This record gives sequence, structure tokens and C-alpha cells, in this order.
Amino acid sequence: MTALNVHIQEKVFANGLCALSDLQFETRQGQFTAIVGPSGAGKTTLLNIIAGLDGEFSGTLTPAGRKLHMGFMFQEARLLPWLTVQQNLELVIGALPTHAQPALLKKAPELLHEVGLQGFSDAFPRQLSIGMQRRVSLLRAFIIQPELLLMDEPFQSLDEPTADQLRQLLLKLWQETRSSVVFVTHNLREALALADRILFLSVRPAKVILDYTIECARPRQTHDDEVNRIHHELLQTHPELLSGAIEQRIIDR
Repeated sequence: MTALNVHIQEKVFANGLCALSDLQFETRQGQFTAIVGPSGAGKTTLLNIIAGLDGEFSGTLTPAGRKLHMGFMFQEARLLPWLTVQQNLELVIGALPTHAQPALLKKAPELLHEVGLQGFSDAFPRQLSIGMQRRVSLLRAFIIQPELLLMDEPFQSLDEPTADQLRQLLLKLWQETRSSVVFVTHNLREALALADRILFLSVRPAKVILDYTIECARPRQTHDDEVNRIHHELLQTHPELLSGAIEQRIIDR
């Protein structure tokens, strides 16, 4: 079942810069899709369009006729500093239909324990490490049980052990909820460890130049032998892939 169908004919900013052109893809329900591309290619712009934060583009975004129940995890934790951990969670729960709120509020302590934050429900963001703040942000994204979760390089500023812990936590929460995920990263190994497929973007104006399906089983770590093998194979076959410079567009490996 298709969860999301994106066709952006063109996205041009007010200064005349064309960020995206003829960019199209679709995702299946429950699929984990990673998006990789060179710096400045328009990955964040794409997520903003999908999220409805930027409506100034030509093209189509479906399912038509309804809004997806959606979560968004940004590059920073973006917790409200004047609210406790519990209150930051309650804020997003409060945006849900009234009938859905009591069960999630009751479950919040269990979920905090699940992500290793038991005992921190009354802590303020400033009292948490960066890694702990990201755990709260991750839980906040999943606690509303979104149909679609957008993630914009959420682990980029973390040390590798902390990032790896959060990747495993992300997969655990995703496997429990089966949300569709669109995950932007500049880290190919991270994409290979997490995703079902990777969409590689060209240089600006960005379009999809390679749609790559990952066929090896989970769980995967960023430095597993199989991840190393695929990483090497991709860059051997397409040496300019990460710079977004493949001449020929390749779809559906």
C-alpha cells in the first residue's frame, strides 16, 4: 500500500534559486526510506514540503484529500526548555483527539523506561545530556503513533556510540509502530544500517538519481561486514554517487 507519493516539478526560492526539479518517488506503508545527497542539495527543503511547512512549489503530494498523521524530528532536539520531559510529551499528546489521550498519558512512564529515561520525567531539558535530549525527542516523535515520521539528520552532532544507541532505539520504536519513515542523512553507512531503501539525490536542482533497495536482513550496524560490503560496492560502481554527479538516472534497482 502506498503511503506517500511525491512529485515535485519545481521548487524555486524567492531569490530565483531552483532547489528541486522533477523529483519524484513513492513510499509503501511501514517502509523506512533514507534520503542521501550532497550538502545543499535540498534534502531539508524536501522534508519541509512533505511536512506542509513549505507550500510554495509546483507539483503534487498525495494521498490526496487527507492529511497524514505526521511527526517530524529535526536536527536539534527542539524541546521546550520551560517544560519538563513529561510536559514536553504531554504537549504533543494534547494535540491528538481527546479519546486517544488518556491511554498515551498512562503509557508515558513505561515508554520513558523503554528509552532509558526512567526517573527523568520531571527533569528540564537543560538538566539532560544531548543524547538524553535526543531520546526525549525520539520518543516525542513516536508517542503520537504517526503514520509518517520525517527525520532530518537527527543524530548528526552525536558521538558515534551515542548515535549508534539511538539508531537501535529508533529501529525498536519503528518496528513497534510500523510508521512510514523518511530519514535524511549525509551518512551512507547510517542509511545502510537503518533503511529498507535509499534514495540518492543529485546536485541542485535535486532529483532522484538512484533508488537502491537494501536486501540484507536486520539487525545491521554501521560497521557490519555486510554494510561494509554494500558501501564498497556502491562507491565502486558509482564513484560520484555521494557528490550527486551520476549522469544517468537509475530507478528501482
